[in-house]
Amino acid sequence: MAKTATKTLRVEQIGSPIRREASQRATLIGLKLNKLHRVAELEDTPSVRGMINKVRHLVRVIDGAA
Repeated sequence: MAKTATKTLRVEQIGSPIRREASQRATLIGLKLNKLHRVAELEDTPSVRGMINKVRHLVRVIDGAA
């Protein structure tokens, strides 16, 4: 069987976690983001989409890389 290419998303942190709930800070760390303008490349899974949705006011999804 051929190996299927996993779809990825590039996510950039654009907002500060200062004065945010601890769960939102933890979500940013889970997304490999903890400083402004840091970019992380993550697998496009439902759990990652849910994490992005939770902190959508602090991150920006850059066009997904294939």
